Amino acid sequence: MLAAATPSPGPTPSPSFTSPLTEAAQRCDQGSLICSSFQDWFGSVRAGVWAQTLLGTPLRILTIVVLGLVLRYVLHRLIGRVAERIVTGSAGLGRLDGRLSTASAILSGGPASSARREQRARTTASVLKSLTTGVVMTVVLLMVLQTLGIPIGPILASAGILGVAVGFGSQALVKDFLSGIFMIVEDQYGVGDVVDLGEASGVVEAVGLRVTRLRDTDGAVWYVRNGEVLRVGNRSQGWARAVLDVGIAYGEDVDRASEVLLDVAHGLQRDPAFAALVLEDPEVTGVESVSAEGVVVRLLVKTAPMEQWGVARELRRRIKLRFDTEGIRAAYGPGAVVVHEAAEPKE
Repeated sequence: MLAAATPSPGPTPSPSFTSPLTEAAQRCDQGSLICSSFQDWFGSVRAGVWAQTLLGTPLRILTIVVLGLVLRYVLHRLIGRVAERIVTGSAGLGRLDGRLSTASAILSGGPASSARREQRARTTASVLKSLTTGVVMTVVLLMVLQTLGIPIGPILASAGILGVAVGFGSQALVKDFLSGIFMIVEDQYGVGDVVDLGEASGVVEAVGLRVTRLRDTDGAVWYVRNGEVLRVGNRSQGWARAVLDVGIAYGEDVDRASEVLLDVAHGLQRDPAFAALVLEDPEVTGVESVSAEGVVVRLLVKTAPMEQWGVARELRRRIKLRFDTEGIRAAYGPGAVVVHEAAEPKE
């Protein structure tokens, strides 16, 4: 006796499209208000189903879209108000600037710092608004598709696969954008800062989410991808320091030369043209090095941001004039030949 053949299980049915009429009939079975009202008015089940189809579904879609737009508007207003409070200094980064030390607070309250803070706040707000718009509109679209009876499971699965593929293909682009966001939020540098990014250094002309534009001392414009920036040396944030290594001849009095250097620096500090640029009393740290050419004495002057170069140039000019007046000889350069006159023999 032959055993009855066991039917092999068929493939698992995939979710199919549900027509609006079918969904309307299901909602009528669940006691929809629109469907029951039209059934009572016209005394027909079909009238209730068509009313649910023509009025219920579009009304639900309209409600979803309106709620999505309202949510987007509220989020954008909230982000905009927070950005405005940061710009005016009453919240977040602006309030943090007010808690700095007196000298830093004076500097951070300047026009350049305010402009950079405003740029940072505006850029961050723009990024957040774009992200909220994308998220809200995506959710609204998925809810509308589900309302129309279109299964969103396969769509989500396909979007996940596509996202993985795009992610592998655009890792560098995503890295650039994420690095740009963190650079702006953390205020690593801003427009007008003098920075060293490793391969390129110069004045920052623009800070974007993908690239940073620099101009070096030769006038060349450098475009640096944010994802490639591994370190940032900012020479114009908070305060700066002019470092002068002054070489004097080996036979000169080091203590006297140090006093002269300090006096020249104090004279610059008292000068009305430079008084606002020198933040603290100058300091002579002492002998930095000793070589066959001479002795190097280091002078340190704390300055306002991006003013260290002008202060250093003026100090060098004044030091040279003062050394000439005091008769202090500078260190001899390598390869210099010094000729001393022989003393006359005593009789």
